[in-house]
Amino acid sequence: MSVTTLPDLASAYAVPAERVAEFQRQGHILLRSLASAEEVAAYRDVILAARERFGAERTPLEERDTYGKAFLKGMNLWQHDEGVRRFVLASRFARTAADLLGVEGVRVYHDQALLKEPGGGITPWHQDQHYWPLDTDNTITMWMPLIDVSPVMGTMRFASGSHRDGYLGDMPISDDSEAEFERYIQNRGYQVVEGSAMKTGDATFHYGWTLHGAPANVTDRMREVMTVIWYADGSRVTEPDNSSRQRDLQRWLPSLKPGDLAASDLNPLVFRR
Repeated sequence: MSVTTLPDLASAYAVPAERVAEFQRQGHILLRSLASAEEVAAYRDVILAARERFGAERTPLEERDTYGKAFLKGMNLWQHDEGVRRFVLASRFARTAADLLGVEGVRVYHDQALLKEPGGGITPWHQDQHYWPLDTDNTITMWMPLIDVSPVMGTMRFASGSHRDGYLGDMPISDDSEAEFERYIQNRGYQVVEGSAMKTGDATFHYGWTLHGAPANVTDRMREVMTVIWYADGSRVTEPDNSSRQRDLQRWLPSLKPGDLAASDLNPLVFRR
């Protein structure tokens, strides 16, 4: 399929007010059929091929650390491939993100293809926004499987309400984050919502502060997922206070400095009301 014949993903997806409230209360949500199976099928090969060209991991599974065993990544593929660009910058997805956050507009932070191999390990508990030098709580990640997936393949789990605690410290994805946040969740009494079976084109969304992770993939099939991160338009860059944020500032917000509007060429405005 040529780029020009890929689905445009421009039609709106209506999110009822009660579901927006659910998201803002729980910090995460599962939306069914955000894209149709046919739409996703049209993009699947494009996304996987781009990841293979621009982000393939060559280190054997057994030689990687816990973070490396969690998934195979391909990041900001939209920069390199016009087909992936159409998916990542799609107005349907961006508008849904803006609706859930309750903001006027959103910019892309970056995309990630996340493939959990057969035998791939757990994704430890973590906060995405640990990595992001942004001055807003209005950040959000979409996690969309490119195939039907089940919990035993490693679908997402969330600690409901944990987003309200904000930044929980310099705790990158690791064995330490798994242990520390497991204790934190138990001590705070947060309900853990385990991963669900998801059809192709279903999607979860979660705030950048929401504690989340995923179990190992104990099947013989690759778990194929595409993610996109957005943040509220008008957000500013903060002083990076950990090494992860320093790296992200250089990589995803190039040429910007603390106090600047977070609006580099890599962060296009993809939806505004």
